[in-house]
Amino acid sequence: MSITLIIIIITVLVSITAFSNDKVYNDFIFDPAAVTYEKQWWRFLTNGLIHADYAHLIFNMISLYMFGEIVERSFIQVFQEKGKLFYLVLYITALCACMVPIYLKHRTDNYYRSLGASGAVSAVIFAFILLYPLEKMGLLFIPVRVPSFIFGFLYLVISSFLDRRGGGNINHSAHIFGALYGIAFLIFTGYIFSDYPVLAAFIQQIRSFVGY
Repeated sequence: MSITLIIIIITVLVSITAFSNDKVYNDFIFDPAAVTYEKQWWRFLTNGLIHADYAHLIFNMISLYMFGEIVERSFIQVFQEKGKLFYLVLYITALCACMVPIYLKHRTDNYYRSLGASGAVSAVIFAFILLYPLEKMGLLFIPVRVPSFIFGFLYLVISSFLDRRGGGNINHSAHIFGALYGIAFLIFTGYIFSDYPVLAAFIQQIRSFVGY
């Protein structure tokens, strides 16, 4: 069984449990004040195991399955026998890393809460974009598809705009920081632990696309 499927199964089981168990929900949700004042650091990780509702859970898990399986196999090509380990490390560290800037902003806010695997899923998706910048991507149920590097750029611009505008229940900051972390993680680990030129290959594919 792939690491991606194991992550999905665990996340689905914990999320469904939290839907009907207030203790699990309250103990796992990202509560920056609880981290600051009660040192409940596990919330950086556990918030990615619960979701607001079934729609939130299904959307994240479908996205993770669509891109995670490909990225996991690609990591085996990039990192050889350590590929699955690096993929798991990417996902787990992304869960935490995408919440760090949010924690620093809201660390004494007794009313701020956040949950969901969106930040880690964004990290996986943007690792895919870095590896396959010319693959066509688009939103679910919308037939328009564009090269993934263009989709990724538009995604970051729109998410940044929505984050500045505020309102709503979507944590756009986690999406942005997760996406940037996915890119940084793959470039850094690829440079240190692999002979595959991650960034150079990305640039070469973009050059071929624009005819430069």
